[in-house]
Amino acid sequence: MQLEGIESPAAAGDDAALPRVALFDFDGVLLHGDAFGLFIRSRYRRAWLRKLLVVPCLPWLLLMLPFSRRLVSRTLVHVALFGTGEARYRAQAQAFATELVQHSRRFNRDALRQLRRHQQAGDRVIVVTGCEHALVGGILEQLGLGDVELLASRLRATGLGMRTGFHNVGANKLKALAAHGVGAWNVAYTDSLADVPMLKPAAEPVLVNGTPKLCKRMDAALGRVVGRVEWR
Repeated sequence: MQLEGIESPAAAGDDAALPRVALFDFDGVLLHGDAFGLFIRSRYRRAWLRKLLVVPCLPWLLLMLPFSRRLVSRTLVHVALFGTGEARYRAQAQAFATELVQHSRRFNRDALRQLRRHQQAGDRVIVVTGCEHALVGGILEQLGLGDVELLASRLRATGLGMRTGFHNVGANKLKALAAHGVGAWNVAYTDSLADVPMLKPAAEPVLVNGTPKLCKRMDAALGRVVGRVEWR
């Protein structure tokens, strides 16, 4: 089902007492790429000492890579944030958010327009993302979307620096929505098969820029034909 841009978000449910709820993933939908991954790479690029800290870990990382990419990624994040306290991290995340927004080609203009259409229609818009909260919050603020509700991953402060905490992906997005008091939603936009748990309850699940293979896998996972849009 090709939706051709989804111009009228409030077309269905206009007579409902409550506003429609629209969920947006961030990475791959509003942003081309992975914002936190870009941030971590910038940390390594700007500090050669952090690259040296990875060297002793390389044999273990190469050994683990075929079995758990997530564990390898987490280790690289921990090294990148070693010795970084919460206040310093927030300042760095905000600075990177400002820098990232200056490169407007990183952002999906069609997706941002659709988000604003939902706002203009009076819909409740929530960005539900695996990106880290301070970073994605800073990006949304720089985009003029600081008033959008946000459910995101969280880091935790330790004596060694910031470490991964709650990772808002997959079924965890349902937990975050429930804790936020959201039990039902009308439309959900994503580019990832990992968001099947978030798309299943949606009246209008929408896959953004999906390849034919991904569209087939999403249809099979949902047990119905998912809406599809090509946004740039």
